[in-house]
Amino acid sequence: MADLLIELFSEEIPARMQARAAKDLQKLVTDGLVEAGLTYGGAHAFSTPRRLALAVEDLPAMSPATREERKGPRVDAPEKALEGFLRSTGLSREQLEERDDKKGRVFFAVIEKPGRPAEEIIAEVLEAAIRNFPWPKSMRWGAGSLRWVRPLHSILCILSDEAGTNVVPMEVDGISAGDTTKGHRFLAPASFSVSSFEDYEAKLKRAHVILSAAERAETIAHDAEQLAFAKGLQLVEDKGLLAEVSGLVEWPVVLLGDVAEDFHGLPPEVLQTSMKEHQKFFSVRDAAKGQIVSFVTVANMEAADQGATILAGNQKVLAARLSDAKFFWENDLRVAQSEGLEAWTARLENVTFHNKLGSQAARIERIAALAATLAPMVGADRALATQAAKVAKADLSSEMVYEFPELQGLMGRYYSKAAGLPDEVAIACEEHYSPLGPSDSVPTAPVSVAVSLADKLDTLTGFWAIDEKPTGSKDPFALRRAALGVIRLVLSNGLRVHLDRVIDAQLLRHEIEEGDEKKQALLAAVLDEIAHHGVFGAAVRALIDKIEGDAPAWVGQVTAHLPDTSDDLLAFIHDRLKVHLRDQGIRHDVIDACLAMPHNDDLTLLVSRAEALQAFLGTEDGENLVQGFKRANNILSQAEAADGVEYSFGPEAKLAEAAEEKALFAALDAAEPAIASALKAEDFAAAMARIAALRAPIDAFFEGVQVNAESEVLRRNRLNLLHRTRQVCSQVADLSRLEG
Repeated sequence: MADLLIELFSEEIPARMQARAAKDLQKLVTDGLVEAGLTYGGAHAFSTPRRLALAVEDLPAMSPATREERKGPRVDAPEKALEGFLRSTGLSREQLEERDDKKGRVFFAVIEKPGRPAEEIIAEVLEAAIRNFPWPKSMRWGAGSLRWVRPLHSILCILSDEAGTNVVPMEVDGISAGDTTKGHRFLAPASFSVSSFEDYEAKLKRAHVILSAAERAETIAHDAEQLAFAKGLQLVEDKGLLAEVSGLVEWPVVLLGDVAEDFHGLPPEVLQTSMKEHQKFFSVRDAAKGQIVSFVTVANMEAADQGATILAGNQKVLAARLSDAKFFWENDLRVAQSEGLEAWTARLENVTFHNKLGSQAARIERIAALAATLAPMVGADRALATQAAKVAKADLSSEMVYEFPELQGLMGRYYSKAAGLPDEVAIACEEHYSPLGPSDSVPTAPVSVAVSLADKLDTLTGFWAIDEKPTGSKDPFALRRAALGVIRLVLSNGLRVHLDRVIDAQLLRHEIEEGDEKKQALLAAVLDEIAHHGVFGAAVRALIDKIEGDAPAWVGQVTAHLPDTSDDLLAFIHDRLKVHLRDQGIRHDVIDACLAMPHNDDLTLLVSRAEALQAFLGTEDGENLVQGFKRANNILSQAEAADGVEYSFGPEAKLAEAAEEKALFAALDAAEPAIASALKAEDFAAAMARIAALRAPIDAFFEGVQVNAESEVLRRNRLNLLHRTRQVCSQVADLSRLEG
């Protein structure tokens, strides 16, 4: 068995592409080897800024010989059928065999392939991998046809075993494979040969190249923490930046520099963002002061002056960058303190949110109206929720957010405090964008929750109103993320919100154009009532009576449920909820069984029902509940299908004859009020336990009573009794949707 070592040496590969490229190289090569008949023991891929490397262990010297028999057409088949078979096998007619088959004389092809040397296979596979490498962006240089992310300089490809090391003979676009590579561009630029992976890795390290990206990242993190600790400071952790920087250097040299005192007063997040985005610096915090006072930069060079010149240059460039940030900060503070955040909000009238959904300012008004509606549902002060919604996006017009869009929301918190707004409003400015993803924290402050929910629901209803929904894998407006945000806000805070009503009301806000202030005030009141009590609430009717004479044109609009749009959006949210719950281990059929129940727009109630059902189905009582239900449901469904009628008329106890029949009537009479009481208290476990207790009288009924009695009156009454049994068993969930 032999070990294979491959290195593709080039100019600097962008850091963001390195990890993926290493995985792609491993997959292309190993898949190609296996397809050609070469198995292997293990494979490990590596990347540095100037090289991709792959080590494959335990390769055989030859691929195994193969023999395949393939049945072809009949001997008397048309000539074209035979020609197609010959093309597929690569044989001539003389090489085919004729054999007897149950359908007559048939051609058979015996395809024998001898084993091939590993070197030959490796050369073919590696050349194909290089020529078809899936770089996100690639370039062609010189007179050759090869495309690579950056100019490719050399290929190292060797097979090593106990007998020694051999170069795999191959050539790609004039570049011949060899056994040599180079170390660090400046510290060890000379070429050297290698004989195995262990030799390769060790010599690279002596040549100032750390092959493993994980080892480079660990070195950077350790040295940076030690330098910060030595000064009594704290390194600000940033895993994303660490991964990027480890892809920028082959020999990391960590240096600690100081941020000039002039910039200590900037918000820490501004300093951190500016240094990360522009300079790829790590931030170092003074924990006692809560300020960013230093930075860590990672050089790719050991300098004679221990990096003093490098640091001086970096600090000079950093000062220029931070001077810009300081100017933006001071300018924005002046506006916030003298003019208030409303000055920025007014500018958003000229900023289009979407060409079919109007300006950002119009969107803010809708969000504020919805936040006011949601406030009592989430326990927030209505006035504060409205105020927060109206200024939450004001910082989009600020100079700082224009320069650093990733600081939106956060700067809103700073500017709200500078403008003297309540703390709840300032916090909501930052938190209303959350949660941004499945691992992001969920706001819990009531005002923040109201504004965040309003923001996401307005986005969803808006794009549903203009029929711009996600299709397949495409979701340009991040609507799936918005739906998951709604779900996590509701569930994490245990909110009891009827989403169908809120969706209806907000869809209508998108449909109805602005009018005079009086009509808009009445309209806002109507939509608020719809969100709380539904389209047909009595208060809605009373409010509409006040405006019928003034605005008959839109009375129909505010009283019309929008089933296609509204129900479709709720179904979309339910689909995201299914994914969310499946990730938590809840069965898909359990979710479907609960979604089929009324009030499925109350997500907290829905999840509580699903969790209780999932837990209950794992018990003996749960098995009893399902089996009892299915036995009654199967017999009833067969009878209804055969008779073409629905046996939903209430059964009469006075018509019961058998003792088991009377016992089932009595059991249902006793169970129904107890089940109703448990459901009212939303104690689904107790309700299901009470339903499961019906298994014994149901089984006794089937064993002692003939449902299809000769008397048509008895038969109908017993089928109606089964319908009642099915109804009682289905009060917690639609058990017919359960599998098994």
